[in-house]
Parts: sequence; C-alpha cells; structure tokens
Amino acid sequence: MSIRFGLIGVGSMGNVHLSNLKHVPALQLTAVCDIVPERADAAAATYNCQAFYDHRDLLRAKVCDAVLIATPHYDHTTIGIAALKAGLHVLVEKPISVHKADCERLIAAHTNKKQVFAAMFNQRTDPHYYKLRELVKAGELGALQRVVWIITNWFRTEAYYASGDWRATWSGEGGGVLLNQCPHNLDLLQWICGMPRRVYGFCKFGKYHKIEVEDDVTAYFEYDNGATGVFISTTGEAPGTNRLEITGERGKVVVEHGTVTFTRTVVNTRTFCRTSPERFATPDVWHITIPTDGYGGQHTEILRNFAEAIEKGTPLIAPAREGIHSVELANAMLYSTFTKQPVELPLDAAAYERLLKKLIASSKRKKPARPATAAPLTDMSKSFASR
Repeated sequence: MSIRFGLIGVGSMGNVHLSNLKHVPALQLTAVCDIVPERADAAAATYNCQAFYDHRDLLRAKVCDAVLIATPHYDHTTIGIAALKAGLHVLVEKPISVHKADCERLIAAHTNKKQVFAAMFNQRTDPHYYKLRELVKAGELGALQRVVWIITNWFRTEAYYASGDWRATWSGEGGGVLLNQCPHNLDLLQWICGMPRRVYGFCKFGKYHKIEVEDDVTAYFEYDNGATGVFISTTGEAPGTNRLEITGERGKVVVEHGTVTFTRTVVNTRTFCRTSPERFATPDVWHITIPTDGYGGQHTEILRNFAEAIEKGTPLIAPAREGIHSVELANAMLYSTFTKQPVELPLDAAAYERLLKKLIASSKRKKPARPATAAPLTDMSKSFASR
C-alpha cells in the first residue's frame, strides 16, 4: 500500500525529511507546501509533486493521506489541528507546540484514534538512550538518586539567529535554546527518568547573543522519590559538553563521547551504607561498557515507523501526546525564572500562556541577514549524540 504523503514547511529540516523519503517507499510524496512560493516550487520540481503555498489549500485538495509539519513552532499547533480535523495522519516536528496550553489543544484535536499522530523525536531511536532507558525501567540502577545532563555543545553564531525574522523572538519562536535545541534532550530526560515534581529555573536572556530569548539555562529538579536533577544548556559556549549521568542505588551510567558506561556497585549502596562496619569503605564495583551500534535510524526510522503505524498498526516510537512533557519542562524553567520561584508540576498552563502573551506583546521581529532559503542540512545522524 502506498501512503500519499505531504510535507508542510520546506525549510532546513523540511529538506532533510524530503531527502530521507527515498528510504521509506511506503510514503509517496504527492505535495509540498511553503509560504515562500520559490521554496515550494523548487521542492515540487525536484520531487515531482504538487506545490502549495497555503496549508489550507493543501488540505482542501485531498491529495494526501498523511502530512509532516516542519514549520516554525507556533504553526505546529494550528496546522496540526487543521490536519487532524481534515482526517489526515499527522507527524509533527519538535516541539509539538510552543507552550503547554497549545499542546493540550493540539492533543485534544486527535479525537479519531484511527488517525496516526506522531512526533519527530528521532533521538528515541538512538541506542545510547533507549538502552539507558531499558536499564532504568528494568531497575538495574535501583532507585534513582541523581540525574545531571550538561548539554552545552549547541553553539550558535549571530548569523544563525539573524537567518530568519522568527528566530530567537517570543513572537516568532516562543523561546530559545529550550524550545529550539533542547526539545530532544528534555524528551529523553523525561522518557528515561520520568517527570520531576518541582523545577527551579535560572535562565539568562540574550547573554551571549543579541536576542530576546534564553541562550543560557541552568535548572534544578526534584523528583517524587527524593532524587534530584540538574540540567544545563547554552548556545554560547564552545567547544561545549554533552554528558548525561544518572546515578542510582546500584551505581551510575554515563553517556558521553558516543559511549555508555555503567559503573555498577556489587551491592546496593543504601544497604552497604547501613551494614558496613568500616568508616571509609565504599562498595566494590564492576565497570561495564554497554554495547551500542551507531546512532539508530534517526529521522528515517521515525518516518518508517509512522508509515508502519498507518499500514499495520505498529506502535509508535514517539506518540505526539508524549510531546507535551518536554514542552512542559521548558515552560516550567522559563516560568520559574520570570517568577523567581520554584514551579510545581503539573505546570499551570493558563498562567504560563498569560506570561507568554505579555512577552509576545513586547517582542520585536528582526530583518533576516540573509535569504531564508538556506542550504538544506544533509546529514544529522550524528549531530546530537556524538558531539
């Protein structure tokens, strides 16, 4: 069976997805859509499909069974709702929406469960992370005690932020490093460890760049079982670090430099602490390297899984409804920063939306420093885990 497939948003990521479609023959590209006619026309000519300049025209044309939405962030909600109401299967880029209230609106529009509704969380296909998740879920680490993710290798230049008038503005993007670079990290964090119950956020706005949104973040988490967490990210440091460390009562796992290492205690640390007669003793440990092979199928695997979910009912790797969690974490860090107090989860979605509307009202779009039709990205398979 061939699934008629449309792409809405022919920007950098849109071009990545178009390139990957050749590896997913079940998805037959029948339409592309972009508000910049030259982009849509160029893609349509390259891939021999119809071009549209307004998503509503594409939906009315009924030339697609499914669409992938790869537009600027705010449009994920409105176009996603419209596509679901039109009866299409929908795959939406990250973040699924800019803020929690819009996530709830988008998810609520998915009333027909026969429609497949997925999110492009391609890092869930990376064995470094899904194997770590298996360890945690299986209890191999015991009760979690601490999680620390330093992800500071998202360095960006002023030219990057100036490449589009929507970038790094409250009105155009709705946030900075948390909404653009970190949705994958935040999704993986909650996918592996669950959601914290309290968030303290310390965000800096325009610390390294001439932008109005956050480009430097430090956050502190508290979990229901007493575990704590720290999340650090920025687009202003080089060369930067990507180190995820999770500690439990049976040792710690570190993901860094493309390697997953498990330093496992021979006995539970809590038990050892209570039963050892020695004052300075520490538990014996085993040093284990968790085998991984590459970085997974990434975007192509999500596309293939989306097609198989439509054709065969295969479970989704990343159901779109789960996309609300990473957005809520990002919103909580920002809300905590602005209110100068900790935020209890679940976040008050209406309160954050009111704050965001005030920020949008004072937002200033900027003139792009270069045409928005930048060269497409070609290979992002290692852009996340290996840096």
